[in-house]
Amino acid sequence: MTSITPTTKVLDNPPFNMPWVESPFFTQELNQSNLDPELKEIALRFAKDGYVIFDPQISGSVLDKAIAGVEPLYKGGARVQDAWETVSATREIATAPRILEVLRILYRREPIPFQTLNFPVGTQQLTHSDAVHFNSIPQKFMCGVWVALEDIHNDNGPLHYYPGSHKLPFYDMIDMGLSGSSAQTVEELYGKEGVYREYEKRLATIIEAQGLKKMIMNMPKGNALIWASNLLHGGEPINDPTSSRHSQVTHYFFEDCVYYTPLRSDTTIDKLFVRKIRNIITGKLVPNKYFGRPVNQDGHAKAASITGIVRSIGRMLPKSLIKKIKR
Repeated sequence: MTSITPTTKVLDNPPFNMPWVESPFFTQELNQSNLDPELKEIALRFAKDGYVIFDPQISGSVLDKAIAGVEPLYKGGARVQDAWETVSATREIATAPRILEVLRILYRREPIPFQTLNFPVGTQQLTHSDAVHFNSIPQKFMCGVWVALEDIHNDNGPLHYYPGSHKLPFYDMIDMGLSGSSAQTVEELYGKEGVYREYEKRLATIIEAQGLKKMIMNMPKGNALIWASNLLHGGEPINDPTSSRHSQVTHYFFEDCVYYTPLRSDTTIDKLFVRKIRNIITGKLVPNKYFGRPVNQDGHAKAASITGIVRSIGRMLPKSLIKKIKR
């Protein structure tokens, strides 16, 4: 476990294998911590609402360079994935020291930025949870950090979100009565009649049934928003079609986890779509781990056998212990 600097030190590691803000001891430990008032407020709001807005302390010149650097990459499209590989300013945003510091405190693990998405306009995306795309074992060690590269307002397609929705159960595909693990093509998964579109429809019925209240996020240039993996969020309509809405989202996992995609997994029939991620900080691949031990997995991202993963963990145990377990 990576230590936290003395100025932001909290208590010893929590007894449960979960993000600090999800711990049943969070409130008690927060009150006893020596975090400064600003960081305490950030942690309290994130635990309560599932998101928090803060100043990531990124200079305006870096934001402008990110816009200029990514612009030629859009080529008529509405987003660019992993521009950090060629545009240094996007990497600077993803690895901003203040962002990493806050994430270390909220999760009590070392954050791993593994994907950037840059947008020139509002996404107008339907409400969803990132957890269906990016998840971990143990759960909830994932979040998104959205940085406004220009002012965001009602006319250029701001974000919307549902405060407190991160406390809902994580609805896996099987909970929704759906299966994405059998999809053979991108169209079957994401097309108009695909599994993901049906997921969005069914999620909308949950929001209505739970009486969740939507909030719209207007933000000045340079502010950042952290959202928990299970927070329901999306994009509002673009009222002014001539407007831009430059922004960058960085997705983060955390150390010592198995990383997978629930949308393409079905644990009931032993299918787990395991990801291989690259740490933007180091540029190196990150091994999937379970309690600190690497889990065997070949390829960039593939459906792995859960039984196979369990067996690979079993090979780490002493033979004498395995015999006792079998008894």
